[in-house]
Parts: sequence; structure tokens; C-alpha cells
Amino acid sequence: MCIRRQDALRGDPRRLKPGDIAEIRQVSYAVRGSVRLVEGGWSWVEHLLDDAGGVRRWLSVEEDPELELVFWEAEPGATVTPGAPTIDFAGRRYSWDESGQARYTATGTTGLDPTGTMRYHDYQASGGARLSFEAYGEAGWEVARGERLHRSEVMIYPQAEAD
Repeated sequence: MCIRRQDALRGDPRRLKPGDIAEIRQVSYAVRGSVRLVEGGWSWVEHLLDDAGGVRRWLSVEEDPELELVFWEAEPGATVTPGAPTIDFAGRRYSWDESGQARYTATGTTGLDPTGTMRYHDYQASGGARLSFEAYGEAGWEVARGERLHRSEVMIYPQAEAD
């Protein structure tokens, strides 16, 4: 009941889509595109966001079974690769959490083909810090650092529906 009440007051991140605005920690981001991922019976969504200054971030939304929101920042200069049980990166030690391959469907502006596959390796550190490796199609690994968000740190402003 508490989650539903918060969603009524703050907008439902599970319904986020291109064109909406997501306010995260008092910074407004436009949702440029969304990537829906499916692996077996499991699914989650990653949204490409950018702020007024052009800073791009990703917001992942999944229910595991509770709603989990993770705010990601790309690490384009990273030289680490996935596969080891632990990885030291940017002063933290991350431990392997999960890996796999999923099918995706992209909408809006993501820079990806409309459909395809992706591989991933996810790591976690203390305090909810995340490290993710993703490879879409035949592309190489992209590295991102993430942090879990509390539901209270996210406000959703849906795009007005056309009449």
C-alpha cells in the first residue's frame, strides 16, 4: 500500500516512457528513449535520460520483487572487463551478482537497433553501489557505475496525452 500511495503522489516509475520527465535528486531529466529487456520470464526497463546541460544517465526500473531503481553513469574510459568474481574499480571492490543474455526492444532515441540481444555482467559493492557491463549485439562491453535510489528521490512527470 505504501508503494501505491507514493506512486500516486510521485508518479509511477514503472510507467515511465520517452517524452516524460524524471526528477531525480532535484534534477530534471528528459526521457529520450527506453529499452525493455526480457530474459526468460524476467523483464526490466532501462531509460536513457538527459538533463538541460546534456548530461546523459540511465535509470533502470525492475521489480525484484520490490521496486528497484538504479541510477547509472557511463564510464567510457574504463579498462576493466567482466568475468572475475570481484573487480576493483574507482576505489571500490565489486562482487559478481549476476550475468546473462536478454532480448530487447528499444523505443525513442537510444542509439540502438529497434530490437536485438544484449549480454550483461552485474556487480555490487557495499552500500548499494553497482557496476555493470553491457554489450548490445556484437558491440564491445560498455561499463557503467550505478547507485540505488530510494523511491522518495524520484518524481515522475508524465508527458501530457494528446487529445
